[in-house]
Amino acid sequence: MAKRDFAFGKENFILIAVAVTCIVFGFLLMSGGGSGDSTFNPEIFSARRIVVAPIVTMIGFVVMIFGILRNRKDKEIA
Repeated sequence: MAKRDFAFGKENFILIAVAVTCIVFGFLLMSGGGSGDSTFNPEIFSARRIVVAPIVTMIGFVVMIFGILRNRKDKEIA
């Protein structure tokens, strides 16, 4: 049986999975109730939504790029 040659190694897939989890978690931190036409909710300006969540999301995107561009260690040069 021939060995399959994937573009990504196990470490790449782990990094990509961590990145997707981080991005989803960042978007979940940004979500929540907003202000309506007749009510104002000051929670839309909380530090969690405007500072923490974008930082977590950007970390996820950086890890995703790193996971895609990282070379496999077991890759043979032929």
